[in-house]
Amino acid sequence: MGLYTLLVTLLCTVVLPVLLLLAAVKLWQVLVIRGLDPRCMSPLPPGTMGLPFIGETLQLILQRRKFLRMKRQKYGFIYKTHLFGNPTVRVMGAENVRQILLGEHKLVAVQWPASVRTILGSDTLSNVHGSLHRNKKKAILKAFSRDALEHYIPVIQEEVRCAVTDWLERDAPVLVYPEMKRLMFRIAMRILLGFEPEEIKRDEQELVEAFEEMIKNLFSLPIDVPFSGLYRGLKARNFIHAKIEENIKKKIQDGDNENEPKYKDALQQLIENSRRSDEPLSMQAMKEAATELLFGGHETTASTATSLVMFLGLNPEVIQRIRDELEEKEVSSMYLPERTLNMELLEHLKYTGCVIKETLRINPPVPGGFRVALKTFDLNGYQIPKGWNVIYSICDTHDVADIFPHKEEFQPERFMAKGLEDSSRFNYIPFGGGARIPDIQAKTPSCLSEAFVLMVVTSVSTALTLSYEAIENFSIQVIFQSIKSQLMGQDLRNCVDSNGTQTMLRQTGTDDDGDREPHSWETSQGQGFLSRVTLR
Repeated sequence: MGLYTLLVTLLCTVVLPVLLLLAAVKLWQVLVIRGLDPRCMSPLPPGTMGLPFIGETLQLILQRRKFLRMKRQKYGFIYKTHLFGNPTVRVMGAENVRQILLGEHKLVAVQWPASVRTILGSDTLSNVHGSLHRNKKKAILKAFSRDALEHYIPVIQEEVRCAVTDWLERDAPVLVYPEMKRLMFRIAMRILLGFEPEEIKRDEQELVEAFEEMIKNLFSLPIDVPFSGLYRGLKARNFIHAKIEENIKKKIQDGDNENEPKYKDALQQLIENSRRSDEPLSMQAMKEAATELLFGGHETTASTATSLVMFLGLNPEVIQRIRDELEEKEVSSMYLPERTLNMELLEHLKYTGCVIKETLRINPPVPGGFRVALKTFDLNGYQIPKGWNVIYSICDTHDVADIFPHKEEFQPERFMAKGLEDSSRFNYIPFGGGARIPDIQAKTPSCLSEAFVLMVVTSVSTALTLSYEAIENFSIQVIFQSIKSQLMGQDLRNCVDSNGTQTMLRQTGTDDDGDREPHSWETSQGQGFLSRVTLR
């Protein structure tokens, strides 16, 4: 009798729940793939869909790069999964990405995850289509034209010069990423949104904290309940919107008083275009557009600038070559207080541009692009069902590109080779889009903020390189799973950890959820994280 009771208890407490869970997972798999188009003979991509409703979102959030690397190794360049509440196909490799990007409006359309759409807003440029998208893009493009960028340079130079001077005067090491985020935030607030320096200084701490909280929760489960990621992201966004609304009202009032600004920032362009339009934008739409501009102009720039500083510290010979180019082009004198850079000079810094391109190849600031299938189509022998999300991975595409020999090495010279631009069209897409290698003088950027990002990063690189003492003593700290190593100006690809063991490292890129700190490295002893880049 006792044995029978034990078996019944075991059955009810262990076996039955396991069976129910397995049945639920199986039913979930059937439910998710019910959208399979019987008219298409191609099978679905390989992969798994995870747990009911949650999918594999939690694994991605918790394991991050390990999860993505495991999926790629197991299933290849195209696989199915379930992320952020939607069945998803993840795509990488130049040929696969080419079909997705060239299929815009025919096979796929831009669609960010629900949490991103909710926080940034439904009326942002990335979430609208048709004539509304064209009108908004036309207005914002004026703020990124060559003439507009030329007017921005004095402001950028002023902010960069002040920041570098402040860093050099500090006794303690300077953590680059937090400082870059603050610098780029000030630049974006002044140039893109037209905030005055006094306004930024007064609210900087609160605005930066709110903005970082919003960014941290952009990619989260679409559940708006207290203490959830989406709830915290919306709360931070509302604070930012309140500050932006004050600025918009001030701009409208100044416009009524005919107070002509020194230059027209992106937000001012939107306001003026809205006034001339048959369908003027609401206050909410303008706040959402401003937040999207801040997101695009700040995050990508801070990430790229930090990566650039890291690679300069790891490659002192690159610093010297940049210095030689600056001397040759007589740019050094332009960083005297009374001198100002200009677009023509920046465009002639060819080697400096190659250094930035190589930085973008290894550490692209945009981890990937989000699309939704408009109809069922075939991709390299696999069926992509209508309504499924499609994510093309930028960092993985760079990593598997055969046109870049010795991918792990930092070699800016590779971009000086003739013919690389044509052959790398879809192998090199740091800002998405894939139309061409990004360049500061490009007339048709693949991303609206691309030219702005490249101009700011070029200004930062020249300022830091000319202040050689800011780079010469460079400290990088790497934290492994169980090893903490302090590295002083050593090459991370061949270094010795605190236990005296030689460790080989290879960078694995950025997260697909937009998280760019700390940078990830793969070591002979497991995965590690580059937690700080400091200037001493």
